[in-house]
Amino acid sequence: QGERKGTNKYYPPDFDPAKHGSLNKYHHSHPLRERARKLSQGILVIRFEMPFNIWCDACQNHIGMGVRYNAEKKKVGTYYTTPVYRFRMKCHLCVNYIELQTDPGNCDYVIVSGARRKEERWDPGDSAQVLPTTPEQRERLAVDPMFRLEHGVTDRGVLERATPTLTRIQEAQDAWKDDFGLNSRLRRRFREEKKTLREEEEEAAALRARA
Repeated sequence: QGERKGTNKYYPPDFDPAKHGSLNKYHHSHPLRERARKLSQGILVIRFEMPFNIWCDACQNHIGMGVRYNAEKKKVGTYYTTPVYRFRMKCHLCVNYIELQTDPGNCDYVIVSGARRKEERWDPGDSAQVLPTTPEQRERLAVDPMFRLEHGVTDRGVLERATPTLTRIQEAQDAWKDDFGLNSRLRRRFREEKKTLREEEEEAAALRARA
């Protein structure tokens, strides 16, 4: 019965495919039903998952990353050619509304209102990582030879400092790469040691018997 449920649609006697096209048009309803009730305002209701830990500004309760809400999604701008979307949802612990917005430039989300973020981010530069170039940096790299030279020297310095650590990590990974071979050698060594111990015990038992 469950399989028939999605396809068992009732077509009224006055339904005309040429005139109405679909049952949704016949009933003057949208395929997304209640989710599209504000579509004329550019708002679509979606299922939104909290991307990080936050605290609600009203009730001061903690909301964990991964908690899901029915959120109103709306396009509020663009970053170059990438759309910027805003999500508005109601806190499930009080009547406060929380708004978040995409931040394509930093591949992140930012809180617009209603909450504050639990700060768990860090600056990649503090951990000596080679940072990706921003659009502004790419433009300067294309037209400014001195900036290009300085940028290259900085990246090479970071790479040189990180090379010993990367080499040690690679060597450690290579040492455990052939896990089947390592396991076979370990088992063989265990069998040999067990055989040696058994022979020593037999010799000791024989000596005690002769004594």
